Amino acid sequence: MTVFRALAIRAAHGINFLSAPVMHTLDALSTVFVFAIGLAFLALVVVFALDRRQRRDAILRNYPVIGHLRYILSGLGEFLRQYFFAMDRDELPFNRADRTWVEAASKSADQTVAFGSTKYIRETGTPIFVNCPYPTLEDHIEEPPPFLIGPDSPNPYLAKSLFNISGMSFGALSAPAVRALSRGAHAAGCWLNTGEGGLSDHHLEGGADIVFQIGTAKYGVRHADGTLNEERVRELAAMPQVRMFEVKLSQGAKPGKGGILPAIKVTPEIAEIRGIPAGEDSNSPNRHPEINSNAELLDFVARIKALSGKPVGIKAVVGAYGWIDELMAMITACGDGPDFFTLDSGDGGTGAAPMALIDNVGLPIRESLPLLRDIIDKHGLGERIPIIASGKLTTPADVAWALCAGATFVNSARGFMFALGCIQSLKCNRNTCPTGITTHDKRLQMGLDPTEKSLRVANYCANLKHDVETIAHSCGVPHSRRLRRLHVRIVGQDGASRPMDELYPAYPVPTRPITAAPVEAKQESRPRR
Repeated sequence: MTVFRALAIRAAHGINFLSAPVMHTLDALSTVFVFAIGLAFLALVVVFALDRRQRRDAILRNYPVIGHLRYILSGLGEFLRQYFFAMDRDELPFNRADRTWVEAASKSADQTVAFGSTKYIRETGTPIFVNCPYPTLEDHIEEPPPFLIGPDSPNPYLAKSLFNISGMSFGALSAPAVRALSRGAHAAGCWLNTGEGGLSDHHLEGGADIVFQIGTAKYGVRHADGTLNEERVRELAAMPQVRMFEVKLSQGAKPGKGGILPAIKVTPEIAEIRGIPAGEDSNSPNRHPEINSNAELLDFVARIKALSGKPVGIKAVVGAYGWIDELMAMITACGDGPDFFTLDSGDGGTGAAPMALIDNVGLPIRESLPLLRDIIDKHGLGERIPIIASGKLTTPADVAWALCAGATFVNSARGFMFALGCIQSLKCNRNTCPTGITTHDKRLQMGLDPTEKSLRVANYCANLKHDVETIAHSCGVPHSRRLRRLHVRIVGQDGASRPMDELYPAYPVPTRPITAAPVEAKQESRPRR
């Protein structure tokens, strides 16, 4: 007992010894706490007064202070929906299931799923591929042959990859993102479209094949007054990496409206490349001023062909389509015209566009692609004018459907953005992209390593093409370029599917790429229904 009593006495002395410093600390903390409470109360009073005095927001004027919760919760709602409440197939423009597949493909991680599909296959417009009872054996698998674009051009382009990177301009994308795409495209053997923002050193860095897009503002090939700089076109065409030129008439996300780049994203480097003032909004005209008819379009294409000596094509989103029938008739009559047609979808992507256009104008690719293919084939130009389909085609099923419908190539922009690490935060137009892809904020760009992301770009391209071939082999053909409309059915409003070649029967002359090996008749025969 004596020992315990001694310990207790010592403990009491210890407490007495520490009590003074502890009490001083508690006194200081309480003073700080009271001061913080006072500051917070004063801040609320100031906010209350400002809310009451302002006239631009009725909610804040009627409900000062607490009215701010509406905007806080609204901002949080976007986050909560994406990560907690939305189902795997619910989100727009791209659902979680598709984004997860792209992420896994870009990392060459396991892309298999278990238990069963979460895709609702009875939704109207859903493609269902018709598997063959005797699918293609591994011994009979062939590599998709390349396609020669512009065979009559002095410098035709032998395109080896059926899946490529669509137009995304430097300006809409950051420098590290463009560098990653360039390196990844070279590794994957696909081309990289510059978008309308001109050609930068970042595009050339990786050694990829380049398709130079001439937009309505002619960024990168313009004089100060916006007219075409022919000498600059010749300089670009002299670069071996620049393989083709694309004249953009319209873009799926904003048909009838030119490109929009906010002033905050027009850095001195971007301004120099585009040939515009730095720090000012960069808005393109809604069309090429010198192109007001099909005849003038053919003249402009011929002009670029003469200047460049490279294949030249056009890009457009289809709404009205009578002009295409007339254009093909003129090409047949004159014997010259665009070397390819890039078809964008009404639900295509962009860095910034008016909601009135992005939501409501332009036919989606599901409708316009078979329509365009039939018009081209009607005039016997199927082998001469390949179609490059673009617009929300990011998964193997999307690409396989496009090949069935009549595309020769498929371009993707947002798919490769997901490969770079895009999380669909929808901040592309604000220069605050958290992944560094669509921002010129150096701090945010630090998160994007071009070396690592270029591997993901190449992996995504390779794995997507692999799975497209898997679908093709299931349909009984040796490679994906042999896919036809008879290999896919489309779900109708009644929930029943119908063969695509019955919905769109006019497909008389299939596009046949060069070096394509003949296919046995039994493989081309119609699957039993």
